[in-house]
Amino acid sequence: MRSSITDSKLNRQTNAGTVVNDFWSLVMSVDPSLSPCIIELKTRARLGLNALDAGDTTLLDRAAQVCGARMATPPAWKLRATNVNACRSVGFRSWEQARTVLSGQAQAGDDMGAFWHAPRCSSLLNHWFASYDDAWACWQAMPGHALLPYRRQFVVVGEPYLRELGLTDVLQAHADEARGLDMAAHYGDGIWQSLCAMRLRAPDSTWIR
Repeated sequence: MRSSITDSKLNRQTNAGTVVNDFWSLVMSVDPSLSPCIIELKTRARLGLNALDAGDTTLLDRAAQVCGARMATPPAWKLRATNVNACRSVGFRSWEQARTVLSGQAQAGDDMGAFWHAPRCSSLLNHWFASYDDAWACWQAMPGHALLPYRRQFVVVGEPYLRELGLTDVLQAHADEARGLDMAAHYGDGIWQSLCAMRLRAPDSTWIR
């Protein structure tokens, strides 16, 4: 059974959401690499390797800007290294972390990376919590907001934060009834996969200053 980053009693789903979630649970239990987001990162890594062979360091530059540090340059670039840089360019420290988080395999307490954060989000007033229980209680009291995982924390945010992530109008499209969107409760299901894919396609301006 798929791991959840939330306690099972808090993983509230609609009937339709549960069906989709069961489908993705089955897919990921067979092969987590089938996640569309993992396939996208592998594609970026291959393209990045070809670009590096031609002297184009765009992938390395973006990874360094997102993570705040550049990887040491190896004697020769291999796909393993560009896999890591593709992951670093979207807020993960390693290929394993990105694969685990994006494919729905993370466990409670795992570091979820900075995938759901953008540089300009830091200037917004958001509600940060160390535990899911506290974040969920806050989210319940704030209709029209989203609850997102960030590293080992949770943040309750409004539409301005989501726009900075390149996720315009997702509250209207994916709201859990009239309350908002709890991405932790949707972890690994179809909504999670869809919004992860949307986040990956967001402009560079949502990842770097």
